[in-house]
Amino acid sequence: MELSKPSSVFAIQDHQSSSPPTPIWKTVVVASIAAGIQFGWALQLSLLTPYVQLLGIPHKWAAFIWLCGPISGMIVQPVVGYHSDRCTSRFGRRRPFIAAGAVLVAIAVFLIGYAADIGRVSGDPLHNTIKTRAVAVFVVGFWILDVANNMLQGPCRALLADLSGTSARRTRTANALYSFFMAVGNVLGYAAGSFSNLHKMFPFAKTQACDLYCANLKSCFFLSIALLLILTIIAFATVHETPLNRADIAVVEAGKPFYSQMMNAFRQLKRPMWVLLLVTCLNWIGWFPFLLFDTDWMGREVYGGTVGEGPRGRLYDLGVRMGSLGLMLNSVVLGLMSLGVEFLGRGVGGVKRLWGGVNFLLALCLALTVLVSKLAASWRHSLGGELHPPPIGIKAGALSLFAVMGVPLAITYSIPFALASIFCHSSGAGQGLSLGVLNLAIVVPQMMVSVASGPWDARFGGGNLPAFVVGAFAAALSGVLALTMLPAPPPDVPNTKDERTQPSS
Repeated sequence: MELSKPSSVFAIQDHQSSSPPTPIWKTVVVASIAAGIQFGWALQLSLLTPYVQLLGIPHKWAAFIWLCGPISGMIVQPVVGYHSDRCTSRFGRRRPFIAAGAVLVAIAVFLIGYAADIGRVSGDPLHNTIKTRAVAVFVVGFWILDVANNMLQGPCRALLADLSGTSARRTRTANALYSFFMAVGNVLGYAAGSFSNLHKMFPFAKTQACDLYCANLKSCFFLSIALLLILTIIAFATVHETPLNRADIAVVEAGKPFYSQMMNAFRQLKRPMWVLLLVTCLNWIGWFPFLLFDTDWMGREVYGGTVGEGPRGRLYDLGVRMGSLGLMLNSVVLGLMSLGVEFLGRGVGGVKRLWGGVNFLLALCLALTVLVSKLAASWRHSLGGELHPPPIGIKAGALSLFAVMGVPLAITYSIPFALASIFCHSSGAGQGLSLGVLNLAIVVPQMMVSVASGPWDARFGGGNLPAFVVGAFAAALSGVLALTMLPAPPPDVPNTKDERTQPSS
């Protein structure tokens, strides 16, 4: 693999990451913040699409709400990554951004949870189909939440890379631990989302404008705020950064504005990073249709329900809760797989083979959603119009897909980020900016899916299956490119000082 000489844009990271890895427990503490981040993200994935439809937004337009995340991610992560590489705060480079992100998450969650109440106080009628003011408050809160999540995730992963020093193995381990704690957060979030009586812990959550479903969502968010703040405080109390000296960045600035240096960073990317961006982009085109509409798929296609009141509305709610259970199973598998990524990579002959193989598994699972949906529709047709939940076999098939997809998800949450850190470290790149660049390969597919999935599904009669089929093709192509074009990372070079001993502080 051709390596480039570190440029002035990236010289900071080369200076900062030359130390040996820190004790593993510090990596674990920092990685645990992912559990708090992912708790809230899991609630978004499992509960917010039905919630926005309860506020009056039609299914085909609900996808546009999810544009908030990719647009903010496209701007926030590169900007935050760039400035965190250069931050000279006495608290360190990454920690100030993590703290600001945690505070913003708390503000955003309050706005989202109380959107219906604020809308009612502002003049929304109780029985309007579309609650305009509540939707406006929700969208503002959702934008803030996605900005905050991006402020948290980028610096967290960059701090893990900093703590890993020059060790490629420790970098992969750190990202695998981050993926594991994401799974822990998922399990907590999806478990909370599957409980229908959680609002009893917070009696004040249910109001005239906020029904039981809304009150449960509020209660889940209260718990997510508490978890994130506790984990962040523990990490800040136990893991410290060495402040960056202003003299170290004098050579880097050279009078160039941020976006000029950002474009220069793209021009200096070598082939391994460009291929990684392409494979990551296709991989996430495969993932996002399912991640955005998995519980909606359970409510609509598997259970045959619709959003709203009445028997079909109750079926839809049952499907959404069963989808939350499926996501919890997915997260259990995700957590177990995350702990075995390093071992599995060695077993199959390298991480690129592992990533390519599981992308084919993702494609197969997305294709099988069509089979499960058709079996459920055929069973409902045989009932002659009676409304009942699907039989145990169909539910088991749907839940099995959720669980199996935890295997490729564990790889998606760890390997691409580890490869980005390894490739960019080899060329002298700053971890914050490099991970921000990788994030562009994630948010662009999310924007594509958010914009196109609603009209695309409507063109083929509504529902979620058309987008799932496109995702299956994208995942298969991602697997092909990972196996044929993605360079293997440089081999680990054992170093007694770096790998076998660790500093005591």
